Amino acid sequence: MTTETVSIEIARDVLDAARLTPDEVRLELALYLYAQGKLSQGKARELAGMSLWEFRQHLAIRKIPVHYNINDFENDLQTLQRLDLL
Repeated sequence: MTTETVSIEIARDVLDAARLTPDEVRLELALYLYAQGKLSQGKARELAGMSLWEFRQHLAIRKIPVHYNINDFENDLQTLQRLDLL
């Protein structure tokens, strides 16, 4: 499966003024979109170019709560029961 990509242009002086590298901009965007509920944790970490654990560390550092609701809990509970881990 090939994923189509989209590029955006950011003027170098804007990056310099923000004192950010392109990778840092990707992380900032990923954290923001996740915090706003626009991206799942998986898609946000993909945008940031990080492992799930690295991305979660950045969420913790920024004190951004993990989105986990009752449906997620029930799904996890069903999975644990199906795997006979409860």
